[in-house]
Amino acid sequence: MTITEVRVFPKSEEKLKAYAAVTFDNVFVVHNLRIVKGEKGLMVCMPSKKKNDGTFKDIAHPITNEFRSELEKIVLAAYEKKLAEAPQEQQSI
Repeated sequence: MTITEVRVFPKSEEKLKAYAAVTFDNVFVVHNLRIVKGEKGLMVCMPSKKKNDGTFKDIAHPITNEFRSELEKIVLAAYEKKLAEAPQEQQSI
């Protein structure tokens, strides 16, 4: 499975830095990944659903640590790229 597109939607909140949508093999997309600032830096959180007891359960997630690391690396790189482009986008307005 190959990640073919990552779209990043920056937010200006203290912990929530952006949402992301990741497309796999140009045929399957997962929305609502969150890029959050944690104690150890930025991390990618999978889409989740709130349960009746108030806890959250991931509704889509990598099965292996290797793929989780690869996904996080690609999503965070797309986030950094989006941030670098932001000042240029504002200048062209």
